[in-house]
Formats: sequence, C-alpha cells, structure tokens
Amino acid sequence: MTTPASPESAREGRAARALSALAGISAELASARALESTVDRALGTLRAFLEAQQVSLWLHTPQGLALTFTAGDDTTTEDDVRKGLRLGDSLQVVRDLEVAPIILGDRRVGALVVRTARALGDEERMLLTALANLLAPELAHAERSRQLEVEVAARTAEIERGRRFTEKIIDSLPLGLYVIDREYRIQSWNRKRETGMQGVSREEAIGRTIFEILHRQPAEMLRREFDDVFSTGRMQEYQMESVASGEARTYRITKIPMRLGDGPVSHVITIGEDVTDWKEAQERFSQAEKLAAIGQLAAGVMHEINNPLATIAACAESLGYRIEDLEKSGVTIAPETLDFLGIIENEVVRCKQIVDGLLDFSRPKQARKERVNLNEVVERTLFLLKHHVRFKKLTVQTDLDPTIGRVPQANSEQLVQVLMALLINAMDAMGEKGMVRIVTQAGPDPKRGAILEVIDSGHGIAKSEIAKIFEPFYTTKAPGQGTGLGLSICYGIVQEHGGVIEVDSTLGQGSTFRVVLPVVAQ
Repeated sequence: MTTPASPESAREGRAARALSALAGISAELASARALESTVDRALGTLRAFLEAQQVSLWLHTPQGLALTFTAGDDTTTEDDVRKGLRLGDSLQVVRDLEVAPIILGDRRVGALVVRTARALGDEERMLLTALANLLAPELAHAERSRQLEVEVAARTAEIERGRRFTEKIIDSLPLGLYVIDREYRIQSWNRKRETGMQGVSREEAIGRTIFEILHRQPAEMLRREFDDVFSTGRMQEYQMESVASGEARTYRITKIPMRLGDGPVSHVITIGEDVTDWKEAQERFSQAEKLAAIGQLAAGVMHEINNPLATIAACAESLGYRIEDLEKSGVTIAPETLDFLGIIENEVVRCKQIVDGLLDFSRPKQARKERVNLNEVVERTLFLLKHHVRFKKLTVQTDLDPTIGRVPQANSEQLVQVLMALLINAMDAMGEKGMVRIVTQAGPDPKRGAILEVIDSGHGIAKSEIAKIFEPFYTTKAPGQGTGLGLSICYGIVQEHGGVIEVDSTLGQGSTFRVVLPVVAQ
C-alpha cells in the first residue's frame, strides 16, 4: 500500500519542477540561437510544464497589442489581454487566462499569457512571473537590434542613393571618364565611354586591365603615362587625333591623380573631351586676328611702299627711253640690259598687286550692300570669264536652285570677286583641261540660308594644308604665279558678310569650296 505524500513534500516537488523548468528556459534564452527560435522553444517548454492549452507573447505596438509568439491554440483575443493588463502590473487572472505583464524599467512592453483548464499553483505562477521578467531584457535587446537594423538599412539606402546620384552625374557629363587602380584595372567607366569612342560596355570594362580594353593604343605607351602620374602625382594633359568614329576628331586627354586619404596616389582618373569644334573655333579666331593684323599693317605702310615703287618704276621707264636714244645714235647695248629692265617693271607690278591685295584687309571704305541673289552673282561672274583663254578650255556645269533665298546686306561686286577667285583657283588646280561645277542651293536655316559651291576635278589639297590655305601669303603655286592673298581676301569678304567658307578635298580627286551665307525673309 502506497503512502500518500504530505502537502509539504508535494509543494516541494512542484517547486523543484518549476525551478528545473525555469533553469531550462533560462538556458534556452541564454543560447546563441536567434531570438525567434529561442522564444518559441521557451514558450513550448512552459506550455508542456503547465499542461496549458496556449502560451502566447503579446507586445505593445503603435497600432495596439499584437500577438507576436504563440504555442498551442490562438483563441485568445486582444481584449482578453487588455482586461488583465488593466488590473495592474502583477500577474492577473481573467477567466481561464493567466496574464503576466512584461515590464522594462517603468514601461510595460507587453504580456505573457497562459490559457489553462485549471488554476495554476503558486510555484507555477512564480515561474510565469519569472519568465516574464527574463523576457523583458531579451525583448528590449531585440527592439534595439531592430532599431539598429532599421537605421543601418536607412543609412545603407541613403549611401546607395548618393552613390547612384554621383554615378548619374558622372554619366551625364559630355566627357569620357574612367578610373584605374595601381594594378591598371578599371574601377569606373562612365556612360560616354560606354556609348562613344570605342563603345565598350561598362560590364565588359569593369575589373579588366586598361590594356585589354584600349587595345588599339600601344600598351607600353599607356603604361608609361599612368606610371608617371602614379610616381609623380602630377596631372597630365595632352591632345590626340582619332579617326575611330569615321572622321578625324581631336580629343583633349587629362590624367588626374587620385588619393584615398593621405597616402600615395592610388588611382588615376582619365578624362577624354572632344575639342574638335573648340579647336576649329580657335583656328578661325586666330585666322581673324591674322587678317586684322594684316589690315592694320597694310593701312600703315601702303604709302611707304607705294612711293619707292613709283620711283623705281619711273627710273626704269627713264632708263628705257635712254636706251632707245643710245640705240638710235648707234651705241650698242648689251641684250641682257633690256631683260633686266623688263624684270624690274614686272616685279614692280607684282609688288603693286601685293600692296593692293593688302589694302583690301584695311577696309578703309564701306562697300555698298543690298539684297543679292546668288544665281545672279554666278551668271555675272561667268559672263566676265567667258572670254578668258584658259577658262574656255574647261567644262563648266551649273546647278542653280531657282528657289534660293536672297543674301542680306551683300555687296555683289565682292561676291563676284570671291567666286572669280575660286574659279581661277579651280583652273590652276586642273591645268589645261577639266570640269568645274557651280552649285547654288538653299540651306537648312536662315543662318546657313544660301550655299554656293565650286567643285573641281583637280589635284586636290592635302589634309595638312587645308588649315593653312586661308592664311595670308600661303600658296602652293610656283614662285611668281600667286601672291597667296586670293583665298585670304575671300575669307575676309565672306566673314564680313556673316558667313563661312568651307573646304572638302581629297588628293587626286578634286576639291569643293563651299560659301555659306545667311539670308533674310523676302
């Protein structure tokens, strides 16, 4: 026959089991596992020990009490938990619920709730209260961790937005830009480098060496350029010509040293800028300055040169008369004497032509201007040249646009002078035979409203000479056959009319001189 346990021994047994359960739950909470799995295990252990229908964890949120963890059924409602919490900060009984508030400092953060079919003993309630006290710091730590995660996520998102914004700025620059490290590997490659020039995609370029990507350029030359920046820390800048796009373009290349902190140069930023238009504008500006200087020179020295030329011409003429008198009196004159006089006279005439050409740059008088039709200029020029012996040997074709607009404030005499100079140059380029074509057409807009082209089939002009042909005194003709002022004068006249003169030429195939002038409405 079994002797029933005394009340004291039964109570001691329940207390021991409660302490054992508490120890197990404490071990669970102290483990290195994630909070979610730890709380789930702790609630499961508590439910098993209490033989409860449900053990749940409720937390305060801005929207109210929320069921966060549960073991067993989930029939408990928020109103049931609120009733228990309203009764005080100690464990409360609401029907079949045991509600233990979870308090952190002076703030109530939630409740640990047990649903049982029986009333809990004092030891079991102490276990429930102890577990609520153990959960408080764990939940506070989890709350701080979540806040930290939110802050880190927000900061990471902000950094990512800043990085994308900076990347967008770099991609929007009208410059090719890339960055390499000390291993010559590409760390950045902007959109201009991706879509322009050699058209290498960013994904293909990043991480590879610059020698693999810019394989058209000598690797040793690139290495020397980068090594110089890495070793000296000085910025490099130079210009290069490229035909990678199908036409000759000029690029300004700048290599900039970059440091991470106060250490040595760690990266090199390379910027490539298309300066073709800027270079052409500089050349036009330089040309205009030269023309202005020539004009000032001509205005200042014309009398100083004309006076001695007149004296030389008068002396040569007097010597000619003197020689004629001597010959009539029977004196024998050396044959070369008359040749020398002829040379003097011819050279005086040539010098006078040069001076007259220079005077065109000084613009001492304002030429009368009116609305002129380019087709009329072409017809008048051809009328003046039709009796020219060499011009008769050429084949001349005209393609005149009858709808072409009128040129504003133009001087027909000066435009005839320009066209005549271009036609004479065409004759010189083609020799005795050839074809010259004259075209007029309306331009795309008022600024380039009227276009006149002279197209010849001559020997063409080398690319290295095209930039020089409008410079005063520059000529490719043989000595004595040209002064080098014809195209300079044409350039000055066209510029004064607000237009431009352009040249397209290929050696052995001929040249096209294009005069572009602005127009106004009828």
